Amino acid sequence: MAPRAPNLFDRDGTAAADEPAPAVFAPLAERMRPRTLDEFVGQAHLLGPGRLLRRAIEAGRLPSMILWGPPGTGKTTLARLLAHVGGAAFETLSAVGAGVKDIREVIERARGRLRAAGQPTLLFVDEIHRFNRAQQDALLPHVESGICRLVGATTENPSFEVNAALLSRARVFALRELTIDDLAGLLQRALADTERGLGERAIEVEPRLLRGIAAAAQGDARRALGDLEACVDLIPDGVRTLEVEIVAAALGRRAIRYDKAGEEHYNVVSAFIKSMRGGDADAAVYWLVRMLEGGEDPMFVARRLVIFASEDVGNADPQGLVVAQAAASATHLVGMPEAALHLTQATLYLSLAPKSNSALASYAAARKEVQRSGALPVPMAVRNAVTTMMKAAGYGAGYRYPHDFPGSVDPRPTSLLPESLAATNARFAELGEVGWEAEAARALAARRAARDDDGDARS
Repeated sequence: MAPRAPNLFDRDGTAAADEPAPAVFAPLAERMRPRTLDEFVGQAHLLGPGRLLRRAIEAGRLPSMILWGPPGTGKTTLARLLAHVGGAAFETLSAVGAGVKDIREVIERARGRLRAAGQPTLLFVDEIHRFNRAQQDALLPHVESGICRLVGATTENPSFEVNAALLSRARVFALRELTIDDLAGLLQRALADTERGLGERAIEVEPRLLRGIAAAAQGDARRALGDLEACVDLIPDGVRTLEVEIVAAALGRRAIRYDKAGEEHYNVVSAFIKSMRGGDADAAVYWLVRMLEGGEDPMFVARRLVIFASEDVGNADPQGLVVAQAAASATHLVGMPEAALHLTQATLYLSLAPKSNSALASYAAARKEVQRSGALPVPMAVRNAVTTMMKAAGYGAGYRYPHDFPGSVDPRPTSLLPESLAATNARFAELGEVGWEAEAARALAARRAARDDDGDARS
């Protein structure tokens, strides 16, 4: 007999497939957990028609994977759906409390199912970044042998937190924050659903207010549904309309700020960045205060400043990145409310600094060429001759050490690009004409001219 597909809400993959939905007293977010891929909200870049993960699911060839994304974006739900669609038993471990012993017990159950009925097991490890090396190593041979399919969930960058050996055997899928439209649609569905949602209450909510609740959740579906349930619980008996005063009581001041304009979070961030980019320090400080007083995470603001320092100031004023990084470190160290001073200092500096997007433009130009031409050979002159055989093969031959020349500058520089690019006189460093970068641009132009002149003389 073929193994029976587990119910989406099974804890161990053994309940009947038609088991009823969670009890009515379960949180709304749990009751509204999607049962099919079609009910899944967001992540169209992974699950849309023709997308990689969707194709793998439909073909029944699921790899072990790491689901990386912010809270409330559907990592646990997606893991359950993968088990359901694949007819696999669903086992779950929390990296916070599980040890090597727990891993071994899960693996033994998975091995038993595979031997007895041929049923695969999907092992979901929540917060996999909290597993230490020993725990991750304990999983590795069983993932390799196919005893179980591993699906790990993490909010941290897996390239930093997951062992390279384990990471190499798993595909990483990045989940994105849900948009306001995604969350508003989910909330509307919960209001209308009479089986699992709030449909029996027949509550009416203005679209503007619903989008405000969605925006306050900051991309987190679980939080959005929890907030909606809290709002509805405060509606007096006999009342069928959700009013702004009830939202204020349920969610507090921050929700009302977002409620006044459904996408205010994103709009204010955009205004903040564009004000700094345009050198409008007055507006930049205003939008900064709007974010901080509205309850925005100060580290989110700090990260935006660090990004801006390279993206929009760059080498027109290299000190900008130093100031932004110092503000981020100080914010992490002291926290609010004092961190507002560090963030304001950095905002003023970056707003008034000369601007250049050369880092962005240069990277984009080089990236385009790398994608076009692939991995071109490294010139022999700049290869490192670490062995006698490599030196005999010509590694490092012809390399001119700049420090051997006055001012540490080779008077006859040659291009160190791959030969095919050097032959076309390729250019990737895009420098501006203001601040420190102006002087650097002149130095680069002189180097290019000397290189071109020397090339003409040799030809």
